[in-house]
Amino acid sequence: MAPDPPPPEDLPVACRDAMMEYTKHVMNLGDLLFELLSEALGLESETLKNMDCLKSLLMICNYYPPCPQPDLTMGISQHSDNSFLTILLQDNIGGLQILHQDSWVDVSPIPGALVINMGDFLQLITNDKFVSANHRVPANREGPRVSIASFFSSSALPNSTVYGPMKELVTEENPPKYKDITIKEYTEGYFEKGLDGTSYLSNIRI
Repeated sequence: MAPDPPPPEDLPVACRDAMMEYTKHVMNLGDLLFELLSEALGLESETLKNMDCLKSLLMICNYYPPCPQPDLTMGISQHSDNSFLTILLQDNIGGLQILHQDSWVDVSPIPGALVINMGDFLQLITNDKFVSANHRVPANREGPRVSIASFFSSSALPNSTVYGPMKELVTEENPPKYKDITIKEYTEGYFEKGLDGTSYLSNIRI
């Protein structure tokens, strides 16, 4: 959806206008979030945006039909996102679970609220100052369930930029925890590994 949105006629008529309008609001929210996260790291507010964290937005719309035997399958298996940030809009059914202290915790939907997940790329460049969220979506007898995930990530576009732990966050006491890598290389490894419950970050950890 950004920086070069698709032609409107390529989007389903039923949600075309809503997707284009929603994208504007998500981009504005992302702008604010990256400023606040930069400041939380003790850096200038434009730092993360200057690293092109806000440059690209990929939107995935999920439709989960009701499942009569949810114990036999999984909606989306355990994973973290190959993004800088993910903004999730979920309906009133919910289903998202976050792994917290070795236990799965329901992220119950709150009307009017969005879920913000840290992604692998943000964990990489902040040298574990921010940690990507390990999450899953179990199948559900209720439904259908709809969710809209907006990923701030240039993984779907050509990008030769090399990312590694930011020099401002690295010291002798806190050396780099990851090797430098391009988003293209990371994404290829991420999808080759598949959603097997482990983070691809472990493959580039020093």
